[in-house]
Amino acid sequence: MATSFDKAAAAYDMTFTHSVIGKLQRGYVYSHLIKILEDAKPQNILEINCGTGADAVWMAKHGYQVTATDISPKMIEIAQRKSDSGSPTFLEVDINELPHHFKNEKFDLIFSNFGGLNCLSEIQLELFFKNTSQLLTPKGQLVLVIMPKNTVWEHIYFLSKADFKKVFRRKKGSLIANVNGENVITYYYNPKETAQLAEYYFDYQKSYPIGFFIPPSYFEPILKNKYRLTSLLNTLESKIQRRKSLAKYADHYLIVFQKK
Repeated sequence: MATSFDKAAAAYDMTFTHSVIGKLQRGYVYSHLIKILEDAKPQNILEINCGTGADAVWMAKHGYQVTATDISPKMIEIAQRKSDSGSPTFLEVDINELPHHFKNEKFDLIFSNFGGLNCLSEIQLELFFKNTSQLLTPKGQLVLVIMPKNTVWEHIYFLSKADFKKVFRRKKGSLIANVNGENVITYYYNPKETAQLAEYYFDYQKSYPIGFFIPPSYFEPILKNKYRLTSLLNTLESKIQRRKSLAKYADHYLIVFQKK
């Protein structure tokens, strides 16, 4: 797993972080996240699957103490170059071994963006909820951005290519996905399924669509330089951000839990 994301690290910012689609989708994540942070006022935040560190740097610039982790040493290496004055802190940590790395630490909020948790099987995801519940302070929150099974853009894309075998490929639950040229096994969970896996340890709070009108990143060559179309899609996206019923049909969804 680490090797796959090591190979993807060098190109990740170019292909997603700084892309048109990446910026738009991340902007909607931040529009929800900033409200959650302002309400919860967490003293310290743990980020899981931080990648090249864009989200950790953003949270640190807003005044929050952030510890950001990723399994890929190359991702962490790039992230550390973005950090100044020692904040945030970036650490190479396997998501399945969180309790071993943070034995004596507690966090008020744990965050994971853009499908990092889609690398976990159902058993691993349930273990993740158990582990994070142990790391959170009482009433601590989980804020997760996950890829669902029913993404409408997937259907449109593969129908347009007459690739009918792939139209509903996410509904199978798992598949081999291409991440910057590397094949990574990926698992998909609709919000209801995620909430069911978490229910023993967490209370479900809310969920929002991220990328219902803004398409997946593989549409970047199509959307790039089409300013009017981009503006239209962005306007439409802004109008449905509170429609939790659309979360399972978007490219990603943001889901919020509170520790029981």
